[in-house]
Amino acid sequence: MATYDLVVIGTGPGGYVCAIRAAQLGMKVAVVEKNATLGGTCLNVGCMPSKALLHASEMFEEAGHSFAKMGVSVPAPKLDLPSMMNFKQQGIDGNVKGVEFLMKKNKIDVLNGKGKILGTGKVQVTGQGGASQTVETKNIVIATGSDVARLKGIEIDEKRVVSSTGALSLEKVPSRLLVVGAGVIGLELGSVWRRLGTQVTVVEFLDRILPGMDGEIAKQFQRILEKQGFAFKLGAKVTGVNTSAAKLAATIEPAAGGSAETIEADVVLIAIGRVPYTEGLGLQEAGVILDNRGRVQIDHHFATNVPGVYAIGDVVAGPMLAHKAEDEGVAVAEILAGQAGHVNYDVIPGVVYTTPEVSSVGKTEEELKQAGAAYTVGKFPFTANGRSKVNQTTDGFVKILADAKTDRVLGVHIIGREAGEMIHEAAVLMEFGGSAEDLARTCHAHPTRSEAIKEAALAVGKRAIHM
Repeated sequence: MATYDLVVIGTGPGGYVCAIRAAQLGMKVAVVEKNATLGGTCLNVGCMPSKALLHASEMFEEAGHSFAKMGVSVPAPKLDLPSMMNFKQQGIDGNVKGVEFLMKKNKIDVLNGKGKILGTGKVQVTGQGGASQTVETKNIVIATGSDVARLKGIEIDEKRVVSSTGALSLEKVPSRLLVVGAGVIGLELGSVWRRLGTQVTVVEFLDRILPGMDGEIAKQFQRILEKQGFAFKLGAKVTGVNTSAAKLAATIEPAAGGSAETIEADVVLIAIGRVPYTEGLGLQEAGVILDNRGRVQIDHHFATNVPGVYAIGDVVAGPMLAHKAEDEGVAVAEILAGQAGHVNYDVIPGVVYTTPEVSSVGKTEEELKQAGAAYTVGKFPFTANGRSKVNQTTDGFVKILADAKTDRVLGVHIIGREAGEMIHEAAVLMEFGGSAEDLARTCHAHPTRSEAIKEAALAVGKRAIHM
């Protein structure tokens, strides 16, 4: 029987990063993966392939609509969807092979099969053929991630009624796409197919898009998406999808109650969120406690109630983000090595990779109001930013929220081109407890979009220069 210091179940960003950090700290480590490839949802059917299609579809749209005004004359672009999907697959393959290389480099054993916790110190790994082995380990980390949330009574076949997985691999461009859920996944994948020629309608149960993000940002983002061709039905719910005819017929009702309507679509994308993946892990038999939302319950050191069993990532509380899982993976590995691993949950950025992008770190204005906090606001539009003006990409603005007494930055929210790259200077500032004044007095290169962050910081003190 093989014996390890640590066995990590799941090789998504949380799991494989945890394994690497533990190996760096001198532990003998194994990872357990039920799928044929490493990398979890993120690398195989999530973050990475979606970014490939977002980039490719944006290039397609740029060639068709923006090149001419810049003096670049090209024939109307033709879509070769199989080649675009091949471009996506090349990206997936490259990243997956990268993780395989890192496992070998760090002398981490890869155990192919489904992991089941048999109690403290024992993991059973069952391969696809049914053969199983049991390994002994001092510690176990559950990093099994999440699965798509399903709508009751609506079966996902990944052909016409799809989850994010199926939406990344459609064989042709649908004429009409109905997206159920106006969160990050629905809006990103809706953007991909809208650019490629699909008519996109988004149905959202709440009265706004991007639940959890700053309300002012979400409102402007909705207006931008509507200009791009999105149609929204907010405060509504999909109660059924009739799949018997050539066209799908979705029944939609007001969330508050009322008469139903029917919308026809070629494809329906169910994007109402994700749920923790704990199936077959043996948690109940091992005595691991779950919370009322099916998440593994942990303490401040990522430990479950069962000695030697820990959990990180989407399977525990907190935002379901790959980078949050990575930080937790590093933290728990360091704790197991006797160090002081820690995650600052107040400084975890979030990004929507549409065009323009939306990014956020820290508190929203709604959260500060609800907490009764005294705060100041600084805003700066990209219409007043030199680089954005000359590139004619002026949609959006930067918003900075700072403590009214100390000037410490509490939250930063950006909608605009490359917002996902720009958010990190705010994250670094906030990690070190920086103020809006610190940001305002930091020299920014000119001309850059990042100057809008500096100007928003100046606007906190009501002294923005360029507006």
